[in-house]
Amino acid sequence: MTITKEAILAALSKVQEPELHQDLVTLNMIRNLEITGDKVSFTVMLTTPACPLRGRIDKEVREAVMTVEGVKTIEVKMDSDVPNDGRMRGLVNMPIRNAIAIGSGKGGVGKSTVSVNIAVALAQSGARVGLMDADIYGPNTPTMLGVDKLPPPVEQKLIPATAYGIKMISMGLLVKPGQPLIWRGPMLNSAIRQFLGDVEWGELDYLIIDLPPGTGDAALSLAQALPLSGAVIVTLPQLVSLEDASRGLNMFKQLDVPILGVVENMSYLDLPDGTRMDIFGTGGGEELAKGTNTPFLGKIPIDQNVRIGGDTGKPIVVSHPDSAVAKAIQEIAQNIAARVSVAAMSANNALPINIVE
Repeated sequence: MTITKEAILAALSKVQEPELHQDLVTLNMIRNLEITGDKVSFTVMLTTPACPLRGRIDKEVREAVMTVEGVKTIEVKMDSDVPNDGRMRGLVNMPIRNAIAIGSGKGGVGKSTVSVNIAVALAQSGARVGLMDADIYGPNTPTMLGVDKLPPPVEQKLIPATAYGIKMISMGLLVKPGQPLIWRGPMLNSAIRQFLGDVEWGELDYLIIDLPPGTGDAALSLAQALPLSGAVIVTLPQLVSLEDASRGLNMFKQLDVPILGVVENMSYLDLPDGTRMDIFGTGGGEELAKGTNTPFLGKIPIDQNVRIGGDTGKPIVVSHPDSAVAKAIQEIAQNIAARVSVAAMSANNALPINIVE
């Protein structure tokens, strides 16, 4: 019996994309379908290389194709094409498909650490990632990535530094070490616009933006200069941190920036005897997410290797990729990528946004 492409596509049309809730064929996610005797090969084009449901989709497409009479062998390749969120970013010469701000209501919650590790985790999955250190007052991203200078400019354009597969720009690379950064609003706005308009980013799937803490000029300038796909709020479990994080979250809502979710950092400490210590309280991030009807993206535990990695320029997703912290960050990065893709696909194709928690 001859196997036809129509029969294969009919079988694959019964496989739903778990987050977009439409079948893979309708979503044009099946590419390069070939049939050679009893062997079927094709590519599944995911909406992000950091797809958290990659394994489930692979399993379901194989099971579906095996129901077609005559099929003996299946070869499935997983590829990705990150959708553009459709927002116009006139200041940036090259396409940035999605821009994600990571903010907090207060300092000291590990926002920059989260930003750096999420950016590297997305790059590890195969995405093209940029990291803009917009924390003008305390630019410590270069230290966390082990970068001490920018490449020479080309045709009056700043060239980002590269580390661990990501492109990075920071005010910390443009001033002398130890020089105090005293900025008024117009100066800060100018610096952020320069990071967008005068940097040769190239084409990016994701631009991660590490904001300064609080609800001041930097966040306002950024939201006005660069249409954002969404914002992620980083908080600690403790009550004081939640109050500040809530202000940051509501600021983005007032600026009409979609809230991608809340991350609870330094959630707990696992002790050698197997018990868990809640140093900063417990459950605060989930409480904030629930109280503001915002997705909860996950908890990141405490680990001294996070601090060591930040000091030595080796993020924990690189230095200890199998640690509980690294796995938590990788899962959060996948959740962020999935939500951004769903929102972009929904905007571009009028699909309902309905992410299963």
